Amino acid sequence: QVHLVESGGGLVQAGGSLRLSCAASGRTFRSSDMGWFRQAPGKEREFVAATRWSGNTYYADSVKGRFTVSRDNAKNTVYLQMNSLKPEDTAVYYCAAKGYSGSVYSGYDYWGQGTQVTVSS
Repeated sequence: QVHLVESGGGLVQAGGSLRLSCAASGRTFRSSDMGWFRQAPGKEREFVAATRWSGNTYYADSVKGRFTVSRDNAKNTVYLQMNSLKPEDTAVYYCAAKGYSGSVYSGYDYWGQGTQVTVSS
């Protein structure tokens, strides 16, 4: 079993920044792929970013160049630095974990409770 807890969401003006954190416990964090997803009202959940156990990173086109995903294996924590935020980034952001094989875009076994990010225009 894996337990994920997100933090760092909030209200920010367009153009501002936020850093989300996701603390993981219950499995070998170092060998886990970690992903960030988001779900806006009335929309399906979508992939945002991910970091492989190897440290490789992946991004949705909509956030490339603005968001940065990173991980600290010593702290069992993954981060999502979000810069140049836009109103369309408003959503509940979820952290997710899975084993190190397969696609980073799907197949996640464990999910956090989510944290709200609201970007005002």
